[in-house]
Amino acid sequence: MNPATRRRLRLSGGTELAFITAGDASKPAVLLLHGLPNSSQMFREVVPELSQDAYVIAADLPGFGESDVLPAPSFSACGQAISELLDRLAIGPRYIYLHDYGAPVGFHLAMQAPEKVLGLIVQNANAHRTGFGPQWDSVLAYYSQPNPENEAAATAHLTFEGTRDQYLSGVPSEVAARIPAERWEEDWRVMNLPGRMNTQRALLRDYGHYIERFDAIADYLARRQPPALMIWGRHDAFFDLAETLSWMRALPRMEAHVLDAGHLLLETHSAAAVPLMLDFIRRTTP
Repeated sequence: MNPATRRRLRLSGGTELAFITAGDASKPAVLLLHGLPNSSQMFREVVPELSQDAYVIAADLPGFGESDVLPAPSFSACGQAISELLDRLAIGPRYIYLHDYGAPVGFHLAMQAPEKVLGLIVQNANAHRTGFGPQWDSVLAYYSQPNPENEAAATAHLTFEGTRDQYLSGVPSEVAARIPAERWEEDWRVMNLPGRMNTQRALLRDYGHYIERFDAIADYLARRQPPALMIWGRHDAFFDLAETLSWMRALPRMEAHVLDAGHLLLETHSAAAVPLMLDFIRRTTP
């Protein structure tokens, strides 16, 4: 196993991006993209294992973890930041791990350079309307009518309790008991640093534009049919389980595993997920 090296890159726009790398750069690249409210620390247990067979890159998205806030946060701007990182590291073909907010960033990269996508690893990532359960009602109402009242309801999760819920909501008690409170306490600390809440509000607004791209994403998946592995936490309170079927219809050859985990599957099931990812990488690497 290879330990991760934490690094920083000053982007062309002047802000800095924090990221970690591990493994041999001559091996296939795996780009790990986290979601809300996390950072590259989400992958702390899988990076050393994956680095046996891959060159692993896990960045803190702009405005998350140790990365600087962007002056105009959006998923396309985050995608451009990660694209610049990959260019500076001279990363060619890559696997892309899609999770939560990492999905719009990952699709930005995949659709920008589809010939470089070796495969997709989908972990509780939404790309279809079937993923929107009742928890999304206030957010979808905000997209339809972006008034102050709807914005307040849509951003009600930007609290300590809402941050904790990303880890625990819907998760069986014996599974939730395996997640230490320090995880969401650290996320909440970071979310309260200067500029971070503005980033969260901006990305929530921009997620509506991501939804508008679902048809284009469906066309990309239909045309390219990238090799794909799904590892899904069945107790996800935010992305409905019906989303798994939409993914499998879009990618009929997708290998799919539904685990007894929540939205943040790797917090409790990294030991189960790692062998699935390694096997997928070994089987599909050209």
